[in-house]
Amino acid sequence: MAFSDSNRPFASAVSMLSAMFIIGLIDNFIAKFTGRISVWQFIMMRSVLMVPLLLALPLLGLGTLWPKRWGAVTARSGALTGAMVLYFGALGFMPLAEALAGLFTSPIFVVLINGLVMKQRIGPWRILAVVIGFVGVLLVLQPGVQGVSMLSIMPVGAGFLYAVSSIATRSWCAGESTVALLASNMMMLGIVGAVGLVILYIIPVGPEVDFLTRPFVWPVWDVAPWIVLQAVGSLAGVFLIIRAYQLDVPTNVAVFEYSVMIFGPAFAWMLFGQTLELMQILGIFMIAAAGATIALRSA
Repeated sequence: MAFSDSNRPFASAVSMLSAMFIIGLIDNFIAKFTGRISVWQFIMMRSVLMVPLLLALPLLGLGTLWPKRWGAVTARSGALTGAMVLYFGALGFMPLAEALAGLFTSPIFVVLINGLVMKQRIGPWRILAVVIGFVGVLLVLQPGVQGVSMLSIMPVGAGFLYAVSSIATRSWCAGESTVALLASNMMMLGIVGAVGLVILYIIPVGPEVDFLTRPFVWPVWDVAPWIVLQAVGSLAGVFLIIRAYQLDVPTNVAVFEYSVMIFGPAFAWMLFGQTLELMQILGIFMIAAAGATIALRSA
């Protein structure tokens, strides 16, 4: 199965919006098992379940599983794996909207890394977007209310590592198959999950355990359906994201990714009654506006 190289903006927008709809829905159900298993067991089981699905992607003509540059792809996967562990881990302690807001600070970090580390010019519009996005983060996380803690900044750390992986995708992994990048990331997530469980077995935390420190639990038939939902839904979402970027130029497509910050909280409210304060809602829109500005403006 192959997609046309010609730009199809409407089809691309529909594909990205569909992907964000799926991700915004399924990530809410992580709350179903945060009190039962650990983030390490979750990412390990999710990766194992995705193996047969990943093996099917090359058969659909979406690319090869084997990377051209193992070192570059592995380094990118390391950054992305760290981002996903922090993001998923944060969902054990905070509402989805807050975790998403932290993760989607990544465009802000991309601008800062490009300007401060890679010495690229940052125009006034992007500087303004960084300031607006930073204020938005403060409004969502509200550090003055509960104080700053490691748990509260976990999603922002996820946003930083996601930004590193985004830069690596463009600068280190140009020309790599999307399937190879996806497979490498899933493999590393599975390995990191297994290592985390081994460490918790060797060095048990004790009776007071949570989503970050709970050791391996078995059987898990009660939560297995939710993990299967995550595996299948995540792969479907990534498939649609790939399709979106194949159908239109990246600057047009990236704007629609921020729809997950509407879908996610909306589903959280409908399914679990999670609500946000007015200032947090304003902060989410500020982060989305900053990211959209960064995506659309070259200076």
